[in-house]
Amino acid sequence: MGSTNMSHLNPKIVILIGIPGLQRMQFWIGFPFLGVCLVALLGNTFLLIIIPIERRLHQPMYIFLAVLSATDLGLCVAIAPKMLAIFWFDSYSMAFNACLTQLFFIHALQGMESGILLAMAFDRYVAICDPLRHTSILTTSFLIRVVLMVAIRATVLVGILPILLKRLKFFHSVVIAHSYCEHMAVVKLAAEDVQINKSYGLFVAFAILGFDMIFVFISYILIFQVVFYLPQKEAQIKAFNTCTAHIIVFLEFYILAFFSFFSHRFGHVLPYVHILLSTIYLLVPPALNPIVYGVKTKEIRRRVAQMFVLKSGTQQ
Repeated sequence: MGSTNMSHLNPKIVILIGIPGLQRMQFWIGFPFLGVCLVALLGNTFLLIIIPIERRLHQPMYIFLAVLSATDLGLCVAIAPKMLAIFWFDSYSMAFNACLTQLFFIHALQGMESGILLAMAFDRYVAICDPLRHTSILTTSFLIRVVLMVAIRATVLVGILPILLKRLKFFHSVVIAHSYCEHMAVVKLAAEDVQINKSYGLFVAFAILGFDMIFVFISYILIFQVVFYLPQKEAQIKAFNTCTAHIIVFLEFYILAFFSFFSHRFGHVLPYVHILLSTIYLLVPPALNPIVYGVKTKEIRRRVAQMFVLKSGTQQ
């Protein structure tokens, strides 16, 4: 499907073509993405069931993990249905307002995920660097305030993106070379001056992802300083092990996020490579997060095993 040369005034619909250059293979590409989505849905659902019922997991780190799981579920729901409909049923059209709504939820949930990762890093910092004050600092009211602040920050900053897009009237095309509505992909359709949109998009990216990444790095620099000065090797390993799951989740999220972000704005990456990587960035971390924490957390492993044993027992 190609774009036209005519200008579109206040378009009512947009056309999502999926993965440009790989349209003939999209039907088969949809199956691995479906598998990733199912793993994400099952894994995060298990976490949201296990964390409330397992008393040993009623700790700040796992409360933040539950919020992260809810965010990951939201991302899968926001992206997967329309993407798979494009791949399997040639459902290319989408209402322009629905596109802006999807754009908002995708970027707001990304911002929330980044903020929760920063909150988890702060939890590890206090637990290792100031353990005697951990329970007095990370109280229930503090956790609620942190989650609310993360949600409000993402909602307010990202909420301005679709408002700025809505003020644009003329578009040189309504064809989006993507499998979901992404901010810069929509901005590039405009036939007007979009400098404000681009500048504000960069501001939001650095105000959320850049800010959070810097402070996560600072947290771990301080953590490693304390860990390396512990007198016993066993104490060092034990302290480091409490951080490994978060470090893996943090790295997978930010490495993919910044590659996707910069390749879209400044890189010369083939379009289908960028679309594939940006989709992987949004869908793979939600699938990996419950696996990483499930492998590293004994209580989660035990509860999952009990659930499957119980299920197999009732079937017999």
